[in-house]
Amino acid sequence: EQRPGDRALTAYFLRQTDAVVYMSDEVGRDLDTFAYKGLRAMAHHPIYDTYGQPVAKTDACRALGLDPAIDYVLFFGFIRDYKGLDLLLEAWAQLKAQGKTAGRKLLIGGEYYGNQEKYDRLIETLRIASDLIIHDRYIDESEVRNYFGAADLVVQPYRSATQSGVTQVAYHFGVPMIVTRVGGLPEIVPDGRVGYVVDVTPEAIARAIDTFYTEHKADEFRNQIAVEKQRFSWKALTGTFLRLYDQIQR
Repeated sequence: EQRPGDRALTAYFLRQTDAVVYMSDEVGRDLDTFAYKGLRAMAHHPIYDTYGQPVAKTDACRALGLDPAIDYVLFFGFIRDYKGLDLLLEAWAQLKAQGKTAGRKLLIGGEYYGNQEKYDRLIETLRIASDLIIHDRYIDESEVRNYFGAADLVVQPYRSATQSGVTQVAYHFGVPMIVTRVGGLPEIVPDGRVGYVVDVTPEAIARAIDTFYTEHKADEFRNQIAVEKQRFSWKALTGTFLRLYDQIQR
């Protein structure tokens, strides 16, 4: 964080700890900037499997009042500036200008934590309102599976990140992802296997969305997700904590 005092408080906190578990190599490098002397270990963020079992697209769309004949690209979670929703909106406008959004909608599910007027103005300027379905509210846990069940693809156009819980929800529901090349996201989403890792630009995001649909990657990526998700078990995380604890006790 960049707020006054945050770095000093973090350094003070770290000096009181015997060990640290971090969830991406990027965060491990952050530890180095504090010259951390304690024990450390990396364990990826486990999969969020608390939102119920996957639901068929027809059932998910019925629950959300959506047309199951439409393809849906999903942006999910709190809407904060660092999450880059504006980049995705600009990417969608580019695809629309190229005639590549027919039969597709951008589904946005999440609460605004920032300047909603900025996004409203951008949508109006880009003239893409008819392509959007925006549920700008807190999404209850019981509803999460419907958003991922309706989606063909989840896009995380973040400007910065360490890791993200949204990727681990997508893994649980078997939904391919597009993430930007920031923080630990490329470690979680192998490029070309379960989705795409792209530059932080509307052009790169638009190309990846187009490639996903034109090359019919959905089944291939979903099959790879079933394999890749094994890396992110809760057993692996708890095992990391136990190994560190054993080292501290010696």
